[in-house]
Amino acid sequence: MKIRKAVFPVAGLGTRFLPATKASPKEMLPLVDKPLIQYVIEEAIEAGIKEVVMITGRGKNAIEDHFDISFELEHVLKGKNQNSLLEEIQRISNLVDFCYIRQKEPLGLGHAILRAKEIIGDEPFAVLLGDDIIYSDIPAIKQLIDIYEKYQSSVIAVEEVEKKYIFNYGVIEHKKVADSVYQISNLVEKPLPDKAPSNLAIIGRYILTPEIFDILEKTKPGRGGEIQLTDGLNDMLKHQVIYGYKFEGKRYDAGNKLGFLKATVEFALRRPDLGEEFRNYLKGLELT
Repeated sequence: MKIRKAVFPVAGLGTRFLPATKASPKEMLPLVDKPLIQYVIEEAIEAGIKEVVMITGRGKNAIEDHFDISFELEHVLKGKNQNSLLEEIQRISNLVDFCYIRQKEPLGLGHAILRAKEIIGDEPFAVLLGDDIIYSDIPAIKQLIDIYEKYQSSVIAVEEVEKKYIFNYGVIEHKKVADSVYQISNLVEKPLPDKAPSNLAIIGRYILTPEIFDILEKTKPGRGGEIQLTDGLNDMLKHQVIYGYKFEGKRYDAGNKLGFLKATVEFALRRPDLGEEFRNYLKGLELT
């Protein structure tokens, strides 16, 4: 069955970016001139996704507004003959079909995904986390879809992480079955470096089969009273094979300030309209 639907959990509070996120969603922080969430939405669309399910919360209306029609703005741009901007705004409004579901409390990634059960139905689906911005020739989620179509089983994106940083991630225990493909035997959430089963960390891209919903409904809350996706996936391993795939591309952790700054600089340098002038500015920069 083709992957047609994608779930985007965006109900988090964005506390690492306070005070900027006090009244504005973290997902709407601009990476050069587009909000973070738009990069990830466009990745999904390029991979063939037809329906997007946003799991939102209070204070996230700006995300919905961004992907909706803005009659007033379009009217102003048309009146000023700013046709290129008008076309871009209209393109955003017609990217894909959206569905919005409220997660009344941020009770974990597993709980957020479970909220999409009725919309997803009995289909395999993608999950994309907006904190991870991935620059690649082939969309990262498309790479996972290709692996799913080959193995017909759930797939998790992974990348190598230095052991000293591994405590920030979920980590897989595995055996290698093909180039960049690993059969997972266990998932460990944020292990200490000397306890980590490998240096392959879980990144925010997943292809999941619908069996995950029944499993998450039975998953007991873990740390912080949250339903952890990692716990659900470990239960899922008892019933089906799950693969890890080391994707090709450069990933930016835009969920922390340094990662966001790195992404901003590097995406700006890649821009044909900004790159050369910005590079020259950086070379000549002297802070006082």
